Amino acid sequence: MASTDTTPAQDSGSVEAGLDALETTAAGRPSFRQTFVNKILPPLIAIAVVLVIWQGLITFNIVTDPTKLPSPADVWGEAKDAWLQGTLLGYIWTSVSRGLLGFLFALIIGTPLGLLVARVKFVRAAIGPVLSGLQSLPSVAWVPPAVIWLGLDSSLMYAVILLGAVPSIANGLVSGVDQVPPLFLRAGRTLGATGLRGTWHIVLPAALPGYVAGLKQGWAFSWRSLMAAEIIAYSPDMGVGLGQLLEIARSNSSMAQVFLAILLILFVGIAIDLLIFSPMERWVLRSRGLLVKS
Repeated sequence: MASTDTTPAQDSGSVEAGLDALETTAAGRPSFRQTFVNKILPPLIAIAVVLVIWQGLITFNIVTDPTKLPSPADVWGEAKDAWLQGTLLGYIWTSVSRGLLGFLFALIIGTPLGLLVARVKFVRAAIGPVLSGLQSLPSVAWVPPAVIWLGLDSSLMYAVILLGAVPSIANGLVSGVDQVPPLFLRAGRTLGATGLRGTWHIVLPAALPGYVAGLKQGWAFSWRSLMAAEIIAYSPDMGVGLGQLLEIARSNSSMAQVFLAILLILFVGIAIDLLIFSPMERWVLRSRGLLVKS
């Protein structure tokens, strides 16, 4: 009878060959057709379905009052007029610049605060519940006191963004640090990575998944906070952002402009997620071997 035993060298060779095959598969770049079918076509189909349903509600007289539901052509005409007047990009840039700058400030404040809460027991006991409470508090609640404290000025926008985003960023980092395996910390201390060096080289890299999730949630909160502040605290001196455009459209009873403002707010939120946070999440997952390039 022929022997079926294999030597350790043969087993090792087969394992290496399998790993090489996996790496070769992962390294292959998808074709444009695959990218189009898997990533571009589905959202295009979803948008087309929404537009067909939207237009169908008007064409078949399901909604007959244009003051309640404008047609896609009316909204497109409103966007075209704003573009020709040179104001469309101004609306978008005013809100995006405020949102990104406010989020940057929140990142600078929330990151060290999260590390402090995660690593110091007394600080966690004192501030941890407060951060959780602030995260659950609707950001719009901060607009009236911000108006009283700071007046109708751009500073109130940044204050509301900070109050909405900082707790999410800090709590995300705390959650990420809590999930760092103790073995990593002991190994780091053994290699001399203590104090700030251990935080930078061991804790932060290991806590990246929770931290990135906190950043993503922090941006969502900051964007919603900014829109609420722009709608409630409207002043022509502050410039017209997307929230202020929505409030102006409501005051003028222009549903086409209302829908335009809503769609622009949605578009910016999706664009920021696709351009910044989705690539960041994929990079974190891929660096941990949790996502194969395909």
